[in-house]
Amino acid sequence: MMAPAAAGAQAASTPQAAIEAAMADSAAGWDAGDLPRFMAIYADDAVYVAGDKVVGGKAAIAARYARSFTAGGNARGRLRFQPQAWRTLSAVHVLLVARWTLTPEGEAKPQTGLTTLLFERRKAGWRIISDHSS
Repeated sequence: MMAPAAAGAQAASTPQAAIEAAMADSAAGWDAGDLPRFMAIYADDAVYVAGDKVVGGKAAIAARYARSFTAGGNARGRLRFQPQAWRTLSAVHVLLVARWTLTPEGEAKPQTGLTTLLFERRKAGWRIISDHSS
């Protein structure tokens, strides 16, 4: 059995594994109602596009999401990501197309859509620099 520290090191051994781990932690932050944890994956200078809106900067993106967060959870449900396509663009840039699914509490129908995320490797790790979600 692998020790936890070794498991973490292995998870970060490839860009894809590191990004998937960061995405899972971000989703866990969403589920817990922890906006800073959800937003940790975004670069300070990230750009977010949804519908006809373009939002620049991590703080502005966080403000857009803040209305969904409640004490102890997220008003919109549990968040999951399923990678659909990966493309390595350079040693420091990776493109991920993923399906997101929000599953509300109770019997409400899940919401789903696609997101195209451009990641850049920075000192703090892989960060989203562009997020286009539909």
